[in-house]
Amino acid sequence: MNLVGRDNEKTKLDHLLHSNESELLAIYGRRRVGKTFLIRQFFKGKGFFFEIVGQKNASYQTQLDNFHQSIRETFMPDLPIKKPESWKEAFSILTSFIRYHQQNRKIILFFDELPWLATKRSGLLEALDYEWNSQWSKIDNLIVIVCGSAASWILEKLINAKGGLHNRITDTIHLHPFSLSETALYLKSKGIRLKPMQILELYMVMGGIPHYLRQIKKGQSSTQIINSLCFHKDGFLFSEFNRLFESLFDHSDVHNIIIREIAKKRNGISREALLKATGLTSGGTFKKRIMELRESGFIEEFIPFDKRKKEFMIKISDEYTLFFLNWIEPVQHKGTIKYNPNYWLNMANTPLFKIWSGYAFESVCIKHIDCVLKCLDIRNMAGEVGSWHHHASAKSDYPGAQIDLIIDRNDNAMNICEIKYSSNIFTIDKNYAKSLINKMSVFEDKTRTKKQLFLTMITTHGIKQNIWSADLVDSEVVLSHLLNG
Repeated sequence: MNLVGRDNEKTKLDHLLHSNESELLAIYGRRRVGKTFLIRQFFKGKGFFFEIVGQKNASYQTQLDNFHQSIRETFMPDLPIKKPESWKEAFSILTSFIRYHQQNRKIILFFDELPWLATKRSGLLEALDYEWNSQWSKIDNLIVIVCGSAASWILEKLINAKGGLHNRITDTIHLHPFSLSETALYLKSKGIRLKPMQILELYMVMGGIPHYLRQIKKGQSSTQIINSLCFHKDGFLFSEFNRLFESLFDHSDVHNIIIREIAKKRNGISREALLKATGLTSGGTFKKRIMELRESGFIEEFIPFDKRKKEFMIKISDEYTLFFLNWIEPVQHKGTIKYNPNYWLNMANTPLFKIWSGYAFESVCIKHIDCVLKCLDIRNMAGEVGSWHHHASAKSDYPGAQIDLIIDRNDNAMNICEIKYSSNIFTIDKNYAKSLINKMSVFEDKTRTKKQLFLTMITTHGIKQNIWSADLVDSEVVLSHLLNG
């Protein structure tokens, strides 16, 4: 299968491929995001390719045995090769084969799931550091790639490390999930042609995770796909949540506690409120768990509009995690699971679905803020971007108000964005118009802004033209704009 999307990443890899110096690349990102596929497919047929894959929870000796097997399969499948007794000896053997096959071809060494390879007290990182400095950095046609799903480990032990391989990394790739447009291209490359709303619904459930999208079968609607993958006991996404956390984190029980409390607060939770809700203590350990969740792509930290930096909030950024906790897990807890081909279809008219779809679409839109800015033709003037909430007290003169997205511009103006998920063209009626006017008024009064406010509607199908829309709405963004990138 050909590589879809990943234009920025392919540009970086192409630069490494044509470099006249040795290169050391670190690639990291959420599990299932396609790191291994990217490297294998890009370098296929472009040089001498050696790959070793770390094995989860395997012993030091097992990892060395796997390395020995990879050496044999890559370089000398028909001849006996001495089994290394340490990583230092293993890399020395690898260097001898690199020298033998060097010639004019590019040589790519791919260490996949390096955090699993580097077992405690194995000396792998020290041996890797030594071999790079003493040998590999002098081989001009060599590319060494280290990869891991435990993103925080890659950052701590390699990219941001104070010693060892610190400053040896020549480039990094933080691989993110597909965008909506990349998701559409990927599905099309598999012969799966779905309309924008069906692609959106799939994205709101599984995000742009290539391995999840790979499970989609041709000739099925989004409803059928979600039913079979999420609400069948043999469906790939039915039990993926626990597999995901256990494979990534050594202390997955603590990560589980944290992620569940964050998920309860759709608009985000403060650090102090999270500590109180989980019963965990403040300190380096808690900070590390948050960092691990953030760098692995499950949560994000943000500062609400008009707030100070220290008043940051935390919310779930991974679509599948939110969908699992809100939909799949409650079904699991009901006891015996019986496949119901109409389950997801039956949910479409429930209040819970309407609440979820609204929040999910809002999250998708904010993730695609670059597409929004492009559509509004304000990419060169956009400054701060965020959401805003005013919680009115009983004695307040102002009613409560919430703004989904604010784009604070450098031309003395702001876009106040209202995000609405709808199965049809959205209609602004008299009551809704009154609500919009109230939001704008409360925002102006509470923030005391003197900037020009423009109301932008971000919807799935656009808005119906009537007296209310004509009077209030300054600009529109629709789903097709997000899909077109």
